[in-house]
Amino acid sequence: MLKHKILGGLYGQALGDAWGMPAYFDPDQTWKAYGWIEDFLPGPDDHEVHAGLPAARITDDSEQAFSLARAYVKRGGVTLDATIEAIVDWYDRTGGDQSRYVGPSTRRGVQALKRGEDPYTTGHFGDTNGAAMRVSVVGLLHPNDPMGAIDEAHISCIPTHNTSVAISGACAVAAAVAVAMREDATLDAIIAAGMLGAELGRQKGNPWLGPSVARRIDMAVDIARKGSDPRARLRELYDVVGTSLSIVETVGAAFGVLVMADADPRQTAIYAANLSGDADTVGAIACAIAGAYGGIDAIPQAIQARLDADPIFAGYHVPQLADQIEQLVARRS
Repeated sequence: MLKHKILGGLYGQALGDAWGMPAYFDPDQTWKAYGWIEDFLPGPDDHEVHAGLPAARITDDSEQAFSLARAYVKRGGVTLDATIEAIVDWYDRTGGDQSRYVGPSTRRGVQALKRGEDPYTTGHFGDTNGAAMRVSVVGLLHPNDPMGAIDEAHISCIPTHNTSVAISGACAVAAAVAVAMREDATLDAIIAAGMLGAELGRQKGNPWLGPSVARRIDMAVDIARKGSDPRARLRELYDVVGTSLSIVETVGAAFGVLVMADADPRQTAIYAANLSGDADTVGAIACAIAGAYGGIDAIPQAIQARLDADPIFAGYHVPQLADQIEQLVARRS
C-alpha cells in the first residue's frame, strides 16, 4: 500500500497543479469566464502567467517537486546539496531568467547561488509560497514520521526560502503528507500534523515578519466546515484567508479546500481551481495531501491518463519515481 500512497501523492500534486492552472486571479473573473472549472482546461489567452498552456499541463509547482524527488533519490535522501542541485537544474532547464513562472523568492535565491553566495544566506528573504508548493515529496519520504518530515522540510527551504514564515508553511505541508501516508490516517490527524509542523517550523530559519500559518490553517478549516454554499465558502476563503503568493495564505487556503472536499483529490482540485488566485499552487499542495491520504486509487484513471499524456509530466517518469521513493524509504527504515 505504501507504493499506492506515494503514487497518490505524486499524481495528486500534478492534478491540483494542472487543474488550477487556468484559473484567474479573482473568483468572480474565473466564474464569469468558466462558470465552474470541472475539468482540465487550457490557460486562457489573457492569463497573466499561464496564457497558451495546454489543458492538463503542470507548472513550476510540480516540476520543482519532481525535480527535488529525483535529486533526493539520487543522493539517498534530503540534503542541502541535493536541494540546490535540483532547483538550479530546474531553473536552467526551464529558462528561469526569462520564465514567467519562476516565483520571486526562488529567482532571487537561485541567482544568488549562481553568484557563489552562501546557500545558508541566499534564502534569507524568501517568504513566498515556493517552499510549500514543492515540499510534498519530503512528506512522502517520511511515512508516519511527521517530525522527520519537519526536519527535512527545513533543509529543502534553505537555499531559497530560509525564513521562519516560509519554513513554517513548508513544514506544515510536509508533516501533513507524512501523516496522510498512514493506513489509518484521518483528516483531523492530518490537520493537526499540519498545525504542529507550522508551529515547529516557525522556530527555524531567519526570523521574518508574517502571521501564524497554524492560525491561518485553523481559520480556513473553520470556514470550510460551515454549512454554506460552496461558492460562498470559497469567496470567504479568498477574502479572509487569501490566495496570493504569501505562503501563509496559500497553505491556509490549501487546508481549507482539502477539508471542503473531504480530501477527495478530484473535488479538492475543483475547489482549488474555483477559489482562484494562485490556484495551481493551492491545488498542488492540497491535492498532494489528498492523494497521499487516499492513494492512487482515489484519483480516477481518466485523470491519470490525461496527466500521463502530457509530455512535460511524462518526462518526469512519475511511476518510476514512485518506485525509487519507495525503495529509498525501505532502505532508510
